[in-house]
Amino acid sequence: MSRLPTLEERIATLRAQGIHSVLATFTDLQGVPKGKLVPLSALASAVDIGAGFSGPSITGTGLPRMGARSEYMGRVRPESLRPLPFMPGVAHAVCDGFAGDEPLDTCSRQVLQRQVARLKARGWTLWVGIEPEFFLLRRQAANGGKLGWQVADAEDRLAKPSYDLSAIGRNFGFLDAMRQTLDALGFELQQMDHEDACGQYEINYRHDDALAAADRYQLFKLATQAVAHQHGLVFSTMPKPLAHAPGSGLHFHLSLADEKGHAVMADPAGTLGLSETGQRFAAGLLHHADALTALCAPTVNSYRRLAASASASGTTWSPVWKAVGDNNRTCLVRTVAGRLEWRLPDPSCNVYAALAATLAAGLAGIDQAMPMPAPCEDDLYERHAGGLPMPERLPRDLHAALDALEQNTGLREAVGEGFCGQFLQIKRTEWDAWSQQISDWEMDRYANAG
Repeated sequence: MSRLPTLEERIATLRAQGIHSVLATFTDLQGVPKGKLVPLSALASAVDIGAGFSGPSITGTGLPRMGARSEYMGRVRPESLRPLPFMPGVAHAVCDGFAGDEPLDTCSRQVLQRQVARLKARGWTLWVGIEPEFFLLRRQAANGGKLGWQVADAEDRLAKPSYDLSAIGRNFGFLDAMRQTLDALGFELQQMDHEDACGQYEINYRHDDALAAADRYQLFKLATQAVAHQHGLVFSTMPKPLAHAPGSGLHFHLSLADEKGHAVMADPAGTLGLSETGQRFAAGLLHHADALTALCAPTVNSYRRLAASASASGTTWSPVWKAVGDNNRTCLVRTVAGRLEWRLPDPSCNVYAALAATLAAGLAGIDQAMPMPAPCEDDLYERHAGGLPMPERLPRDLHAALDALEQNTGLREAVGEGFCGQFLQIKRTEWDAWSQQISDWEMDRYANAG
């Protein structure tokens, strides 16, 4: 095994690359990257002590307005340092949250690290492939002159736009800039395509261990936002901005490996190609699915995606029902070549928290020897259309999902009561705020109803 460079060596390398500042980043409870610029000369202090932030100014820390624990200290992880191609002279860094010189229990990266430590104690590694889907939007005046959100590419209007090469051609400047940016950041890009909705794209890159995969997705969001801005576009992680089109998912491809690199969840002779461990992991996901929905689909808009509705493109892959099936995209858990695709998360989630909760649920399934339900061999949307009996469905809205999380003490304790308490409080407020809004649909339907 090669020797890791010292911090002094890393600083010398960065200085030789023309780096003068470090963008020290962390993720707030809502999953939004935050941070500040730190001079390279102050990096050592940011590693040892941390870059200081006002704790109450950050969503979801739960920190007081005064005292030693009012400061959120973001301690830079030296191994995460890398130059940012879209910010010349600046290197990106990931931070762990501390307060009062202790790991902060409301820091979502710390939450995930606690679950990873449980795996490490068993000699296991969780490998995660994340599939980011997103929309390219633009805010502009509509016919009435009112500003509104539109698909950025006005010519992107096909009824079935999946894999549309014309749209790729029109937006090649953005896509090729993404290729160059992700290559420079070491993402090992795999493919890019136009997805099922107008203005929707997916970019795939190589999998990694759970913590590194979450770090990389946050960097992906930062990079895509910057490149989109350079091209006059808005990178949107809103799950479903278009009413009659598919929404965006953030599917997790999950596999476990032991210390020798052997697959733990795969068994070609097992049901769905899964070992007993893999089947129990899948059972844990389905057992805790209602509570997981709150953390994996955490916005009011998320439930526009999680609806058994028709799509203008004629195709929808929304994972509405709690089922597992072989290469079955209508199921919540899809099995592919001995790994699990967890189809619940959407891009509005806090990826650290969603992964931590997913892992906690899977381990609960293993530890409690939960039996996996019988595999689903049907297209569940066809069954639904035919009025046939269906598996249980996921919560229909954020309020129901939050109730499920609040009632699931086992999952809350595993993820962390500190984080879950803050999450529930903030998301209850979000639900209440939305509940007080009056939509155009309501006005059109009820204002002159007699």
